[in-house]
Amino acid sequence: MSAFALGANALHGAAVAFGRSHANAVKSRVVGSSHRAIRRVALSPVRCAATETAEKLEIKVPPRDGKVRVRFAPSPTGNLHVGGARTALFNWLYARNLGGTFVLRVEDTDTARSTRESEDAMIRDLKWMGLDWDEGPDCGGPYGPYRQSEREAIYKQLADQLVADGYAYPCFCTDKELTMMKEEQEAKKLPPKYTGKWSTASKEEVDAELAKGTPHTYRFRVPEGERVEIDDMIRGKVGWDTDTLGDFVLLRSSGLPVYNFCVAVDDATMGITHVLRAEEHLPNTLRQALVYDALKFPRPQFGHMSLILAPDRSKLSKRHGATSVGQFKDQGYLKQTMINYLSQLGWNDGTEQEIYDTEELIKLFSTDRINKSPAVFDTAKLNWMNGQHIRLMPEDKQVEMIGAALVENGLAEDVNSEFTKKAVALCANGIELVQDATAEVRQILEYPLAENVADAKMAKIFEDDFGEIVDAIVAGHESGELAKAIEAGEFKAFVNATGKSLERKGKRLFMPFRVALTGRMQGPEVGDVLDLLVAQGAPASAVSLDARIEQLKAQSAAWAK
Repeated sequence: MSAFALGANALHGAAVAFGRSHANAVKSRVVGSSHRAIRRVALSPVRCAATETAEKLEIKVPPRDGKVRVRFAPSPTGNLHVGGARTALFNWLYARNLGGTFVLRVEDTDTARSTRESEDAMIRDLKWMGLDWDEGPDCGGPYGPYRQSEREAIYKQLADQLVADGYAYPCFCTDKELTMMKEEQEAKKLPPKYTGKWSTASKEEVDAELAKGTPHTYRFRVPEGERVEIDDMIRGKVGWDTDTLGDFVLLRSSGLPVYNFCVAVDDATMGITHVLRAEEHLPNTLRQALVYDALKFPRPQFGHMSLILAPDRSKLSKRHGATSVGQFKDQGYLKQTMINYLSQLGWNDGTEQEIYDTEELIKLFSTDRINKSPAVFDTAKLNWMNGQHIRLMPEDKQVEMIGAALVENGLAEDVNSEFTKKAVALCANGIELVQDATAEVRQILEYPLAENVADAKMAKIFEDDFGEIVDAIVAGHESGELAKAIEAGEFKAFVNATGKSLERKGKRLFMPFRVALTGRMQGPEVGDVLDLLVAQGAPASAVSLDARIEQLKAQSAAWAK
């Protein structure tokens, strides 16, 4: 029998044992670790049957020793979204800044959607970003297991405890009854909440339903007329009136625990001191705080970060393009870029600085610089930042990364060739993404003069005695002077000498040279292009200098006619 099945039997036993009636319910106060007290119903001391017969776990809350313990707790139901990655990053930076512990916990109680494949993918993406954890499902730790699916016995035992102490009870309402409650409240323009039908059931009523085997959940008994407050690290004082919340489910009719119960139990028993998470979790805090207090667990310090929005101020989604870390990785973004950019989504150090390495971020990070306002995910800014980090890389790393892309796309024969090194040096200062380099090098290797002859923008160049420039280039090539100039890095001197002899300068000199030797009006320095063409290791796809001269001569002959 599973732990949850045992838990259900245990809770059945408790329901029979404590037989409560509303008439004789006695209200008392329970104070939970310096937090506001909550009310409970005084019950018989009879414990759950399964708790008496099954081996009890020793569930302890780690002592607060002043050290920070934070966690990132994703659900493995898909790819690692940039919002989740930012949450992980902020927690990691906070822990590393204060010498604390960073815990990875997998919240996989959504059995219908959770997969080990998704978990593995998220772990790979986190590791790719350079985030490491001190405790987790892959490395263990003193407060594991670190997957919720492996913590069933803990949830069962603590649910037993809540029932026996009067903070929880079985609810036999059908889905139809719950729907009717919701509709009636909506008709009265009231917030939908459970009306408490089974919270005051008598022993006889509970016994009768249990005897019939009626499916049921277990609900937390929400205290009436209370106000629960937290001192949020980002938002300041935040509070809720408990009267806005109905008794909420702890265990489903299947025996599976619900999210808010698991989270509170896990954070407490793993000694989590600070919870940094997205503001969409703020409404969950009320339920979690009540569970903490009922179990006499200390609450962590909460901090709720604003959401990441798309440029149109809507919630960032797939319709806006790439949204997962894996997608950005596959598109050629650097891990340092992702760390740097995500750190700027809702945080800054109070300066105008935008480019950081990881060690700087660790040193500077603090929660008091996290903004309350939503952050906008700007792909253009991300691209710019990636370009900055490419340029900050050592040359050998640039060659390794960009060269590999050139080889993969057939634009270089070997990563370590002379051609590859020169190609990387030529384009590295102007690109934002690695694939930009492949596109740029491909253009450099092409010679589209024939295709561009009809371009109206080139008409003025062709009409301005273009032939005399062609003749000078052909003559220089046939004499070997052009090759000598390229090899010596003195191509500009060759151009200037030609200009002097032809009485040309400025655009009348340089633009026809560019068009004649590259086939385009724009691009890198012509001397650099020619130097690349003659480099050792140039691919077969490159239109060589010799081939360009032959095409230039043929095109010139066609113009002459």
